[in-house]
Amino acid sequence: MRTVPIKPSADTTEPNATLNPLPIDVVSVQSQVVYGRVGNNVAVPALAAQGLLVATVPTVVFSNTPHYPTVHGGTIPDEWFAGYLSDLSARGALAGLQAVLAGYMGGPEQVHMLGDWVSRMLETRSALKLIVDPVLGDHDTGEYVSPGMAEAYRRHLLPLADGLTPNSFELQQLTGLPSPDIESVVTAARTLLTGRTQWVIVTSAAPATWPANQMLVAVVDRQQHTVLTHPRIEVMPKGTGDLFTATLTGRLLTGSTVFDAATYACDQVIAALQLTRQKQCAELLLPSLPSSHTPE
Repeated sequence: MRTVPIKPSADTTEPNATLNPLPIDVVSVQSQVVYGRVGNNVAVPALAAQGLLVATVPTVVFSNTPHYPTVHGGTIPDEWFAGYLSDLSARGALAGLQAVLAGYMGGPEQVHMLGDWVSRMLETRSALKLIVDPVLGDHDTGEYVSPGMAEAYRRHLLPLADGLTPNSFELQQLTGLPSPDIESVVTAARTLLTGRTQWVIVTSAAPATWPANQMLVAVVDRQQHTVLTHPRIEVMPKGTGDLFTATLTGRLLTGSTVFDAATYACDQVIAALQLTRQKQCAELLLPSLPSSHTPE
């Protein structure tokens, strides 16, 4: 791909310097598609429904997800990706930034660049939350990201993250520990609770132990853990993990505990799956979410 730089104007001052910048609450760094409901296409409405203003930084841009017969697009060039982050900071819109949400990344170098940027942000914003969905793959598909991604997450993002939302497969890739049952899921998750990281939520936890027509989600912090059981809806649109993490992030920013936020996020995913099945839609349909800053 040929990169075409855009030359700045001769006047390097900010336009309308006397006006206030757009106040960004969340920066969502993940995939983007023209058609479909994954990545930023899910995160923006889920966060906006909770009264949060979102800036999106795409890591890849595709016409649609790769499971369709045709797909066009690719990974954002490193120069562009670094520039998106740099220019976002330069616009002065991040004074009230509450969280950075990291989802599907285009490669290890992007993970490195995002980690460096978040580190600089934390120097002046110690309360900033980094929520990481370490997308690597799943049990039924195997790993479907660039080589070296698990190590890149471990080195550059996990030390900065307040919380992580891996699925069972990704937990095993990050820790190197098998997790066939809930006890081993909790043990593996707790090995990731170092430094800033306060909690790990394992979606699709210990699938071999699921009750009939049910799924398990394990919510683990340093003192306790809880297992959420929810219905297994027989429909498989892409983007449910993206919806879960975005909804969870928004709920945490309204003051919910991680356990309450995870329960709420599970409920919203189930509602979305039920609506998608009811409408027989090929893409994830999002339920109407109340716009509110007040947790239930």
